[in-house]
Amino acid sequence: MSDLFASAGLQNDAPRPLADRLRPRSLAEVVGQEHLTGTDGSLTRLLNGKSFGSLVFWGPPGTGKTTVARLLAHETDLKFEQISAIFSGIADLKKVFEAARQRRAMGQGTLLFVDEIHRFNRAQLDAFLPVMEDGTVTLVGATTENPSFELNAALLSRARVLLFRSLDDVAIAKLLVRAEELTGRSLPLDEDARGVLVRMADGDGRACLTLAEEVWRSAKRDEIFDAATLQEIVQRRAPIYDKSQEGHYNLISALHKTVRGSDPDAALYYLCRMLDGGEDRLFIARRLVRMAVEDIGLADPQALVVATAAKDAFDFLGSPEGELALAQITVYLACAPKSNAVYNAYKAATRVAKEHGSLPPPRTILNGSTKLMRKIGYGEGYRYDHDEPDAFSGQDYWPEALGRQYFYEPTDRGMETRYGDRLAHWEALRKQRRDEER
Repeated sequence: MSDLFASAGLQNDAPRPLADRLRPRSLAEVVGQEHLTGTDGSLTRLLNGKSFGSLVFWGPPGTGKTTVARLLAHETDLKFEQISAIFSGIADLKKVFEAARQRRAMGQGTLLFVDEIHRFNRAQLDAFLPVMEDGTVTLVGATTENPSFELNAALLSRARVLLFRSLDDVAIAKLLVRAEELTGRSLPLDEDARGVLVRMADGDGRACLTLAEEVWRSAKRDEIFDAATLQEIVQRRAPIYDKSQEGHYNLISALHKTVRGSDPDAALYYLCRMLDGGEDRLFIARRLVRMAVEDIGLADPQALVVATAAKDAFDFLGSPEGELALAQITVYLACAPKSNAVYNAYKAATRVAKEHGSLPPPRTILNGSTKLMRKIGYGEGYRYDHDEPDAFSGQDYWPEALGRQYFYEPTDRGMETRYGDRLAHWEALRKQRRDEER
């Protein structure tokens, strides 16, 4: 019966949300994702190459992931199939895959769009692998969560991840202009209220158009809303800062740098700004742990222990009680002695490791687990440090082609002085051992 109504075109007369009516009909009409859909964008390049593999779209809600997937299918003459990981299981996937195989046998490809793909479990995600491998479907998955954490490595190795950005104020404003052109009505807002409406959308194009519809429904004839009336009408508070755009990065940068600069009061201020703005508490906790290892390091090794404990305390207590633990570690880190010696050493060692490739360690320090390995020198001449004077043999542990390297240069701040003294002692002993061997 529903197909009969559809064939008669009756669904065209049914009310449709503004976001659906404004859905772009070409990639060029997509706003806010120029890095993907612009003249030199990643997706444009793929389409110009006449083919593209499976993709994962990662980004916040309302940024055009579903729309772009539909447009890709249209541009490439693929049959568009859409499922949601929230409502689908293995049985549903099997039906979709079988239909795609039959379509393929008749020369028709399938673009399978999977919304909320991160909701599938590992077994369900594994079911996609064979049909991705043999080309039965071109998978386009959409997720609001970090694919590195939520999707398995096997699927990610077969798909390219494309990042969708929250819409900036310019893109949101452009959507509002399109909505006004489509409806033939101007939004009943003064200039300040229009700016507030843009901020209320918080980078979500769909939310922006939903809010615009609320405004039109609520306005009386010739009524113009100011900012205060707008917030009262739509019952939504304008965000203190945009959690996924510049304000988000500005405040976490400010928090990090005030901790590094040993200003506990400024650090607390920026922490509370982020908490009041609704920032993810565990995001803040992770960054505080990072500060403990990047900016304090071995000047106060307890900083990492205390930062991790604060994260665990928040996990245990939840909000708002657990936020005090975040405040405590913020003050602790700001007041702690600072050293980035380990951070610099890590970067230097990483650079050397990448530049010199897979150099073999000296055979002296390799385990001679078999007779053959021992015959070719594995473990030969190794000196067990605990049996040496000062528990230090002074052996050369470096690949012969690389030679001795120095990465870690301790500072004279806090506990790191002890590590510096110990390294100096070891270096002196190493020189003494070498002199004795000569």
